[in-house]
Order: sequence, then C-alpha cells, then structure tokens
Amino acid sequence: MNSSPVYTLRQLCLYFLKLGTTGFGGPVALVSYMYRDLAEHRKWITEEEYKEGLTLAQLAPGPLAAQLSIYLGFIHYRYRGAAVAGLAFVLPSFIMVVLLGMAYRLFGGMAWMRAVFYGVGAAVTGIIAVSCYKLTIKSISKPKLAEMRIQWMLWVAYLIGLIITVITRGEPLWWLVGAGLVYMFIKAPLLEKIGWFFFKAGAFVFGSGLAIVPFLHGGVVDGYHWLSEAEFLDAVAVAMITPGPVVITAPHFKRIAGDASIKAFVDGITAAVIGSLTGAVVIIALRSVYDWPTGLLAVGSCLALMYTKKLKEPYIILIAATVGCILKMVIH
Repeated sequence: MNSSPVYTLRQLCLYFLKLGTTGFGGPVALVSYMYRDLAEHRKWITEEEYKEGLTLAQLAPGPLAAQLSIYLGFIHYRYRGAAVAGLAFVLPSFIMVVLLGMAYRLFGGMAWMRAVFYGVGAAVTGIIAVSCYKLTIKSISKPKLAEMRIQWMLWVAYLIGLIITVITRGEPLWWLVGAGLVYMFIKAPLLEKIGWFFFKAGAFVFGSGLAIVPFLHGGVVDGYHWLSEAEFLDAVAVAMITPGPVVITAPHFKRIAGDASIKAFVDGITAAVIGSLTGAVVIIALRSVYDWPTGLLAVGSCLALMYTKKLKEPYIILIAATVGCILKMVIH
C-alpha cells in the first residue's frame, strides 16, 4: 500500500478526537487543518496523498471533512484506520449537538446562542477564508504573476469552480470531474492518443473479438510501440483465459498511462475543488458579514491567523463569541 507509518493508530485516534472537538470553521476550515497538521507539520502523509483524499472526498457523497478523515485513516491502517479516524472525528460534534439540544429543551429559547453566533459567524468566515487561501497557494501556486503564468490552467479551473459555486449555490460536480479530465488530456497527451486509437478500433473494425487483434497489433506494437511483441502476446493470452471481450487489456494500458496522467487528473480536480470551496466561503460571508462589527471581526480573524502564530482558532472563536455577546447587549 504505502510506506510504514510514522505514527500509531492511537495517535491517529487522539488527533481526530481533538480536531473533532476543537476544529471550528466547518468543512472548509477542517480540511485545511488536516493538511496543516498531518502533511505540513507532522509529516504523517504526503501532499499527494492529501490531494488524492481531498479529490475523492469531494466527489463521494457525504460530508467533505468526515470523508477526508476516513480516507486519511485508510492510507496506512486500511479499514481499521478508516473506522477509527471517522468515528473519532464525528463523535465529539455528535455529543455536543446532543448536549445543546438538551440545553435548549431545559432552558427554552436560544437568544444567548444567537448572540454568541453573531460574533462567531463572522470570525469563522475569516478563519475559512484564510484556510482557503493557504490551500490555494499550496495546491496551485502563490498569487505571483510569474507563478500564475506557469499554472494558468489550474487557476482557470479554480476560478471557474469558484464562480459556478457562487452562482448556483451548489457543488459543480460536473466541473470538478471535467477539470480533471481536461487537465489530464492536456498534460498527458498519451491518453488522448490511446483514447482516439481505441475509439477507431471500436467504431470502424468489424468482426468478432479475435478479428480485431491484428488491428490492435498494428497500432499498439508496430505503430505506436506502446507494447513490445511479448507484452502484446501476454495481454492476448490473459484476455483469452478471463471473462469478457478479448480486446479488453486494461491492466496493461493502466501501466502505460502512468503516474503522470493520474497526477494531472488529481491536480485538475484539486484546483476546481479548492475553487468551489472558496466559492462556498463567499456564500458564507454574504450571510455572516452584514454590518460593520461583523466585518471588523472577519477581517480581524484573518489578520490574527495570518500574522500571529500563537493565537489559534479556538481562542479566536472564544474572543469572537464574547465580543458578539457584548455587542448584542449594547445594541439591544
């Protein structure tokens, strides 16, 4: 699967318990915390593993952050790790929601909570904005003209994902997949040749499965030199003794596609995914920042995270909650 882990399953469990308890900011911020903590600081996973996980989590049904935690647990500890990471991550929030529901029933009304979230909502907007900025510069490039020129295709995928999300107020799944495919075909043109060759084979060569073998030999071995003579014969032999059409030799062509194609596909989707997440930040900001106090809290949260390393997210949330309560008392 992967190299031996540098952490234990217990450490993984404790990390996700802590993140599930103190990780404020919603899915956009949480996926950024996972990158910061597990890829950058602790080096438990690689950047490529994180990108693959983010891509799969965005494409799969279910909560984004929870899906990503399950994938990250799966990387080194397979199904045990996936179960431990997923349960440890969602359990704290489940308990908190249950306790808040009990408090609502016991004390009636939630005016105090609305006062708290007056400040917290704005602060969270600042937190997730910074999280998206960090994900963007790590996954695409820094906002410098020279670097943006090099990665212009990824920036286009990012911006389109952002714009579509803001306009539709939803996840543009079709664009996420489309961005990955477009970028893959541009960065790895071998796949385009393979696709066109097999399109012609399927559309214009008539006869049974065996009748198409000479055509495949002429292109795959003699024409493009994708396989050697021995490899082609091995592929035909494998196809003959397995169920399905004789022309299906996918395992060999998966090897031909190589890591470059897979990486390009993941990079394209990742850019579109982060653009979509940034679009979600814009939507949240339009709902949470609606007057000058909330605007100041959002900007202040951004500046605090950008320029002070000691002030962590939970402290910012606590300060914002206190400020929100005071402001509500003064206003009303």
